[in-house]
Amino acid sequence: MRRSCADRRRRSRATSYTRAALTIAERRPWQAVLRLLERDERVFAGLLAIAMVGGLATIGLIPLRPRYRIDLVSLVFWFTAYKVGVFALVTVKPRATRGIFLCALAVDLALVFVLLCLTGGGDSFYYALFFPLVGVNAYYFGPRIAGVAALTAGALFALAGWLVPPWVGWPSVLFLSVGWGLPAVFLGYVAERERHAREEVDQLNLELKGTLTRLQATQHELLVSERMATVGRLSLKVAHEVRNPISAIELNAEMLQEIVGGQPGPDMEEAKHLVAAIIDQVSALDALTEEYLAFARFPRPQFDEESVNQLVEELAEFVRPVAQRQGLTVRAATDPAVPTMEIDRGLLRQAILNLVKNAFEALSRGGEVTIASRLEGDAVELAVSDTGSGITTEVAQRLFEPFFTTKPQGTGLGLGIARQITEEHGGELRWRNGPERGVTFTIRLPVKRVVGV
Repeated sequence: MRRSCADRRRRSRATSYTRAALTIAERRPWQAVLRLLERDERVFAGLLAIAMVGGLATIGLIPLRPRYRIDLVSLVFWFTAYKVGVFALVTVKPRATRGIFLCALAVDLALVFVLLCLTGGGDSFYYALFFPLVGVNAYYFGPRIAGVAALTAGALFALAGWLVPPWVGWPSVLFLSVGWGLPAVFLGYVAERERHAREEVDQLNLELKGTLTRLQATQHELLVSERMATVGRLSLKVAHEVRNPISAIELNAEMLQEIVGGQPGPDMEEAKHLVAAIIDQVSALDALTEEYLAFARFPRPQFDEESVNQLVEELAEFVRPVAQRQGLTVRAATDPAVPTMEIDRGLLRQAILNLVKNAFEALSRGGEVTIASRLEGDAVELAVSDTGSGITTEVAQRLFEPFFTTKPQGTGLGLGIARQITEEHGGELRWRNGPERGVTFTIRLPVKRVVGV
């Protein structure tokens, strides 16, 4: 019994939730229409329509002289249709809201004036429609329009009394223009201040939301940074711990290669290839470990006055034998105008060497690598160019990403280390594809090193 009651309650709640969801879905189009208008526009349009239509219907209950009788039902109907049309026009063209409402104010004043003339002029009670018309427009437009509307209403009231006697008298005109105009002006002033205050609050809310969003993003970035730092410390420890086993494996593999190399037979030939493959993979793993440790434990640079041109020429001579074995040509092009600079010779040499290694691997067999230095204003540029196929758009997007590489034996840390060394010297590492082929990596360093970099 309890279970059946509980099931009925759950079904009832599910039904009510479904109905509520359908109701919300049905209301969404109307909410979308209403969102086209600001809060003031909706309040103003509603207040003005209620005040004018309600006032028209109420005053119409007062009996008029036989010759001034009008069809009240038709009048209320067409006036209501007119107000609905104004609301629809504002909905369709929300950017022209103020202009539409100003035109509607002029039309309303003219309609009340015509109604006064048709219902007895100074004897007509329809002059009372001027009061809500001026007051509600004062709320929306502010004190200036309120004052103009009050003076216009008084003038139209006086004109109606003059055209359709009896004359209403100046006290009645002054009461409408001044006696009601002053409260309307004060109402417009208060509404304008309230509107400005609300706009300031809305602006502060937007700024607060933006600040909270940025704070949440910063907190997320901080959390990710903490996790990455933890992973980095852990991986650094792992890399340090595996160095000894790697060295032991490499040493034993080399000893095994010597033993196998002295044994004849087809099986030994296969064993030689297997041992050579083991040594190659262990060497690659050892190089990866060493580069990662160099990347993670980046030494603090020690700056001394050195010749950059001499560094370029020595490095070209150092890599030329390796290049010749690959069928490559290495060319050094130095600019005599390059002065001596404060650099860490060892680190800068490592950065250029990493770029040269990448150039060798990009060319594989055949081609030319150029190591150049030149003075460009207040900076010295060290460029490494090759005649390879260049860098594709897909690779360029991840070029400096750690551990990203397109080479089977690459570590993905060479460019990162080169950029880190360049930044430690207060410079920047750039790259560009050649006009026809090849790519150029440029280390741009300031001639005068900034103290503290």
